[in-house]
Formats: sequence, C-alpha cells, structure tokens
Amino acid sequence: MTFMRTAAAAAVTALVAFAGTAPVSAADLGISEFRIGLLGGENASDRLRSNECLRERTEKLLGVETKLFAPADYNGVIEGLLGGNLDMAWLGASGYAAVYLEDPEAVEPVLVKINVDGSYGYHSIGFARADSGIKSLEDMKGKKFGFGDPNSTSGYLIPSIEIPAAGFPMTPGEYFGDVVFTGGHEQTIVAVYNGDIEAGVTWADGIGAWEEGYNSGALRKAADAGLVDMTQLVEIWRSKVIPEGPIVLRKALPEKVKLLMTGLMGSLESMDPECAYGVMAGEVKGLAPITHEEYEVIIAARQSKIGK
Repeated sequence: MTFMRTAAAAAVTALVAFAGTAPVSAADLGISEFRIGLLGGENASDRLRSNECLRERTEKLLGVETKLFAPADYNGVIEGLLGGNLDMAWLGASGYAAVYLEDPEAVEPVLVKINVDGSYGYHSIGFARADSGIKSLEDMKGKKFGFGDPNSTSGYLIPSIEIPAAGFPMTPGEYFGDVVFTGGHEQTIVAVYNGDIEAGVTWADGIGAWEEGYNSGALRKAADAGLVDMTQLVEIWRSKVIPEGPIVLRKALPEKVKLLMTGLMGSLESMDPECAYGVMAGEVKGLAPITHEEYEVIIAARQSKIGK
C-alpha cells in the first residue's frame, strides 16, 4: 500500500499529461467505439446518470462513440468483460477475481480509488434499523440476514467468510432465521430500512460520519439519493479492511487507448470533482495505479469459497 501511494503521483501525472496533450482520432486509436460497464449496486437509471459525465469525457477524448452498460447484476459486467463486449469497468475485488479465474488474459487492473485519508481499503458493513434493538450479531439469532450479490466482495464473499468464523454460521436456520440474497447493495439497504429483513451487509470506506453514510460507498449513495435517513440505521458489524476493487481495462485494447483512459480516470477528481463524486460513489482523494498482485488474497479467498 505504501509503495502504491508513493509511485502514484509520478505515474498518474505522466498519464494525465499524455492524455491531455496527445492528439487522437478514431483512425489513430484503432477502435470504433468504447464500452463502459457499470457494476450493480444501485438502480440502473441512477448508475447511468452518475456516469454520464464520464461517458461524455471519454467520447470527447477518444473521438469515438462511448456507451454505458448497466446490467441488472454483477454477473452481467463480468460476462461482458469475459466476452470482450466491454472495454472498461470498476469492479469489486471479488468481481475482478471472478474474471481472472475464468480468463487471466481478459482484463488488467490499472487504477484504484484512494480514500480521503490516503488508504485504498474499505469495509463490509453490517447494519440494522436503529429502532430494532439490534446492536450486534449477537442480537440476530433467529432473524433474517441479507447478502447483496453473490459476486460482491463486501456484499457476500468477505462477510460469508468472516461472520461464520466469528461464530455465526450462515446456513439458514442454524443461527439466523433465514439468509437471503437481495440482489445488490441498494436493495439490501432499502430492505433493512423498510423492515423486510432485520440486517444485511453493504460497503463503505468507514471514514467520516455515519449520519452521512460515511465518505463513500453504497450507504453514502443511498443517503445522497434520499433513500434512507442514516440516523434510522445502526452499524452492527464491520469486516477487516478489504482492498478496494480495481478499474480494469480490456487487455486486448490498443496500448494508446489504455494510456489515454488511465490518464483520464487518474485525473478525473482534479479535473471534475463533481463527476468523480458520482462515478466513485462519494468523496475520494483520487485514483492511483494498482496491480494484479494486490488482489491475490481475494482471488484465493474466492477460489476457496466459490471455486471460480
């Protein structure tokens, strides 16, 4: 982590300079369009709206039609990358592991979100309604617990490992009354808020004020959208630090395209903080280079838990 932050400034500065000065055309780049996959976690219309500014900037930079794709679930983006039908996406660590385990040559990680404190980790956050009387997992015996998406790092993989290890088995009826998948982060948040399930997990950087949904993450997005009043929710569990998922590019893209897009993304927060806020789900310090090696632990965990 220290090395990554030390190398980040010089690497991103060089890429930004390249992206800002290189005259390009579709003929120069060897592509006819650019396709960005938007991972699930909130409804499709909100995802498209939050990333429209990125689509516009990409189209202007590359000089080719740029399209946003917002599949209903994580697997839609994963399959799009594996099939060569998407050129870029911001994946969770488990989503990246899924792509890598299926085809190590499909994508390459290039950048990672940096939190306002300089870290690049986040947490799976367990939460419940404040008026439920639930303050910890010890209060969840016999109650309904919600995961998000099977391909989510914080919404399934890590809590499905860490919570049983803490003494709370996840087999429905064994400790929790039921364990269900809601379909995504936003769905989990709304299900808990509405009382459809007693508790669930989602992702957040864990920095800043709980009342604002922390600085970035699904809780912040839900609070900003007016879906929840955070004072009506309470944190009941927190995972160990999880490495933030990478922005990935299709490996087969021309190198010039990869350099330009890495430069654009790396400079987004400084060029257009409002756009970066929407794209990165809250307040960030910026983005910095990341490599495959940072995700080997998550790849091993996914392979052990899910098998692929």
